[in-house]
Amino acid sequence: MNIEIKELVFAYPNGVLALEGVTVGIPTGSLVAIVGQNGAGKTTLVKHLNGLLRPTSGLVQIGDWDTRQRSVAELANRIGFIFQNPDDQLFCRTVKEEVQFGPRSLGFENDRIETLVEAALELTELHEKASQNPYDLSPAWRKMVALASILAMDTPIVVMDEPTTGQDAVSIERISRIVQSLHGSGKTVIAITHDIDFCAENFERMIVMRQGMVVLDGPIQEVVAEREMLASTYVEQPQITRLAKRLGFSTIVYKPDDFIRVLHDS
Repeated sequence: MNIEIKELVFAYPNGVLALEGVTVGIPTGSLVAIVGQNGAGKTTLVKHLNGLLRPTSGLVQIGDWDTRQRSVAELANRIGFIFQNPDDQLFCRTVKEEVQFGPRSLGFENDRIETLVEAALELTELHEKASQNPYDLSPAWRKMVALASILAMDTPIVVMDEPTTGQDAVSIERISRIVQSLHGSGKTVIAITHDIDFCAENFERMIVMRQGMVVLDGPIQEVVAEREMLASTYVEQPQITRLAKRLGFSTIVYKPDDFIRVLHDS
């Protein structure tokens, strides 16, 4: 399901202009990371996808739907949004009830709900915690519950706001597997993130924002090569890219496997 954003402008009621004419197209099945410093407009942008915010001017289209003409409840059929803080979206007494809530709200049949819930619990490794209260779990596992609750809704587009915040290496690897699983099933995955290493290793396209505008947009390998432009947005190149440069590599490297390959061939 394609996303089309055209000349999007958004001003908050206090007059602060958060987005200034953003135009972005995201085809079905894309892996897109949106980066930039705090206040760049990243979260404001993606909140237009599910109708939490409405354009001051411009167009946001999800498939054949104009978001201005659809409710948040309707858009929930197409956009699954995982908040940065899982506590903002968890409220049920058990993990399983939490994961069931979304597909039930969408009116899915019981057999489909059970299948989706089981798949979400398995992918997030929450099976053994299904009967526990989410608030008895660590923040890292609560993040998994929030993730599972959206996965079970089976939306064609999944948006993750800072998915690796507060996560250890094991949890980040789990989230990486989830991203790749979603991509493998043909879904669009969009992540807002400050974790440039996670971004480079798991996504194909990077959109860089500054002061409500898109300043870079393209394949990861091209965007991470723009060191000076990234620095102007307070975004550093991935650690592996900086290391490769210090070692004198002539090519831009942004994944560990690529680093090893270039090192082996040199």
